[in-house]
Amino acid sequence: MHTAPAEAGALAALIAGRTQHPDVVRVLCPPYVCLAPVRDALVGTGVAVGAQNVHHETAGAHTGEVSALMLAGLATWVILGHSERRREFGETDELINRKLARAVEVGLRPILCVGEQLAEREAASQDDVVAGQLRGCLSGHDPAMIVEAGLVIAYEPVWAIGTGRSASPADAGAMSQVVTRTIAGLGWGRAQAARVPVLYGGSVTSANFGDFMTEPGIDGALVGGASLKPDEMAAIVARAGVTAQARRAAAG
Repeated sequence: MHTAPAEAGALAALIAGRTQHPDVVRVLCPPYVCLAPVRDALVGTGVAVGAQNVHHETAGAHTGEVSALMLAGLATWVILGHSERRREFGETDELINRKLARAVEVGLRPILCVGEQLAEREAASQDDVVAGQLRGCLSGHDPAMIVEAGLVIAYEPVWAIGTGRSASPADAGAMSQVVTRTIAGLGWGRAQAARVPVLYGGSVTSANFGDFMTEPGIDGALVGGASLKPDEMAAIVARAGVTAQARRAAAG
C-alpha cells in the first residue's frame, strides 16, 4: 500500500527505463487506484502490469471489491493469496482457489503465494504447510488450463516478509522441490509441474538475490520493499538476466 497514482506512474516509468533486459520477465503490481497510470506509463516498455488481488466473484453486491472482469485492460497478471491477505483478511485456501478460477477465466496470469509461519518452520512442518496450501488452492482445477494460463508460484516464508530476515537459498531451493512434487502429485504429472516457475519472496534485495538464483529451482523473485527503489530493481533485474543467460548456455 504505497504511492499515489501520479507517483506510481512516474516510479513505474523510471523502473522500466532502468531494467531493460530481453531475458527477464518484469511485472509491476501497484495498488488498484494506480493501475491505470502505471499501465499508461509502461506502454511500449515490455514491462507488464499486475494487480495485487482480485475478488472471488464475477460481479455482485460486494462494495469496495474489484472483480477479474474489472481488471481486464488494466492488468495482465494478478497476485493471489499473499500472506498479508491471509493474515489481515482471513483469506483461506478455498477462497484463493475460487479467485484463481476467476483470474484464469478472464486471462489474468496468476502468481499464487504460499509460505509458512515462523512457528511452523521451527517445528519443521514447513513442507506439509506449503503442500497443504497448494492442494487447497489448486485442487479441482484443470491442470492443462492452469499451466496454459501461466501459473507462477511464489514461495514467501511469512517470517521473512518485511523483517529484513530472509530464508537461506538452500531453504528456498528445497521448497521449490516441494512445490513441484506437490503439484505433480495433484495429477498434473511431473512434466506439467516442471513448467510452473517458482519465485522466492521475503526481504529480497539486490545484495541477496544473486544467492537465491544459484538454486536451479528458483526462477525469480516476488520483490517487496525493494520494488520502490529503482536502483535496487535495476540491480535485481541485471542479476536475473545474467542467470537467465547462464542457464540457457548450460542447457545448450
